[in-house]
Amino acid sequence: MVLIAPSILSANFLHLEQEIKAIVEAGADFIHIDVMDGHFVPNLTMGPVIIEAIKRVTSVPLDVHLMINNPSCYLESYVESGADLLTIHVESSIHLERDLALIRSRGAKAGVALNPSTHERVLDYVINEVDLVLVMSVNPGFSGQTFLPSAVKKIAQIKGMLKAAHNTKCIISVDGGINEGTAASCVKAGATCLVSGSY
Repeated sequence: MVLIAPSILSANFLHLEQEIKAIVEAGADFIHIDVMDGHFVPNLTMGPVIIEAIKRVTSVPLDVHLMINNPSCYLESYVESGADLLTIHVESSIHLERDLALIRSRGAKAGVALNPSTHERVLDYVINEVDLVLVMSVNPGFSGQTFLPSAVKKIAQIKGMLKAAHNTKCIISVDGGINEGTAASCVKAGATCLVSGSY
């Protein structure tokens, strides 16, 4: 079964509660929340206050994706605000293993995101510490970008790495440019969760 995680980055924030209810009624498995700081990526979005508000209106798990510098400074506040799954970028985490352990110790599941140009082998030392690997199939920052085909090979490689490490519960998620065509190739390669916003 493939999980679906609609991104609220494309939501009408004037009517956020109604937008959340609509995707829940449509069968969303997760609600994907993109947090951007204007430094790690060239866009600025939302923080813990918005996540806290969303948590009050739904029981669907919140999949919070931190695209920020120095994530270790903010992990506890995002878990406390309601993140059920908290994903950090390997490119911005100085102490990745420690950050993942902290997320899990606070009761959330821990994810690692990889930018398109980041090699999957960076996961070697944390492959048994991750509950989710998020493959970015666009350069993060803005919704509506075109899917980068190189992501398909990366998904397949990560699937093999997880299998070799006997980490059978880890979700392989893919985010960026997902539509009817790209979704099929991602799932065939081993993706078990699809994030989509503009589509």
